[in-house]
Amino acid sequence: MDPRPASAGAIVTRDLVKTYNGTVRAVRGVSFEVPPGEVYGFLGPNGAGKTTTVSMLTAGLEATSGTAVVDGIDVRKNPATVKRRIGVVFQESTADGDLTGRENLELAAALYGVPRSEVRGRVDGLLERMQIGDAADRLAKTYSGGMRRRLELAAGIVHAPRTLFLDEPTLGLDPQGRAGFWKYVLELRHEHQMTVFVTTHYLEEADGMCDQIAIIDHGAIVASGRPSELKDRLGGDIVTVRPVASSPALREVLAKIPGVVSVGEQDGSLRLKCSNGEALIPAIVSAAVGAGVGLQGVSLKRPSLDEVFLEFTGREFREDEGFSATDRAVMVGRVRERFGGRR
Repeated sequence: MDPRPASAGAIVTRDLVKTYNGTVRAVRGVSFEVPPGEVYGFLGPNGAGKTTTVSMLTAGLEATSGTAVVDGIDVRKNPATVKRRIGVVFQESTADGDLTGRENLELAAALYGVPRSEVRGRVDGLLERMQIGDAADRLAKTYSGGMRRRLELAAGIVHAPRTLFLDEPTLGLDPQGRAGFWKYVLELRHEHQMTVFVTTHYLEEADGMCDQIAIIDHGAIVASGRPSELKDRLGGDIVTVRPVASSPALREVLAKIPGVVSVGEQDGSLRLKCSNGEALIPAIVSAAVGAGVGLQGVSLKRPSLDEVFLEFTGREFREDEGFSATDRAVMVGRVRERFGGRR
């Protein structure tokens, strides 16, 4: 894989918009740039526009307006070229269970136009690299979940793309399977300067693997930056106070405690941003007692992506969150369109 020019973004969007039925704006003017060779995380609650954005970037959906350039190619003007040049691993299983692992990779190589003279070497190399060489001639339907994910990753990179899209790639895998999958992705990224765009339901993955993160909500990006930068923007620790009953007076009392940066409310609890939450907990409890307010509990959280997500969307991130009707429709279309065809 040839290195990309340092000045060119591997993925660049400007004012990207997707409107359904002329009225429903699923994506509202999204703009961002992913530098070459970085892992970029794209997070958002159910129905936020995450799936729609990824589908536009991978030429599965046509944008209503705006621009998207992937690997130097304008997606709206040259969708077929983009599909041939990028790698994609969908959330849905795309391996054909009635073909062997080797046959799945040979099929992917043919669909991506890999020269015949190179197919055998690439397939053998990927089978060994993904540690499924011993099962290469077994039907894919006999593979474990982790093996299938590694097979699908191999199918997504058999044509040596410089940009790889991963949509919830480890959903449903156990921690060991998730760690194994990411081991191979990060190796590929470092060895080949591959750019990786990922959506995930596991915030610890995003925190540990991504160079940059964007959070999308209601079709617009509400926060972006490096994970450490986003956590720093919280302004300190988060202390959650759960009163027995709602008390506006308690909120005012707690806001006056030295070291408390701000007080917000979430689902009947008060969220205090503090410079040193652990040291302030005794003062917080004492203030509640003085105000005559009983407490169900007090908890402390250090800055984390969970808190970042809650701060910018007003919702907790739920790993088991279901899919919206739009998500399901897009996913079905993407599977049908995986290797090209009519849009």
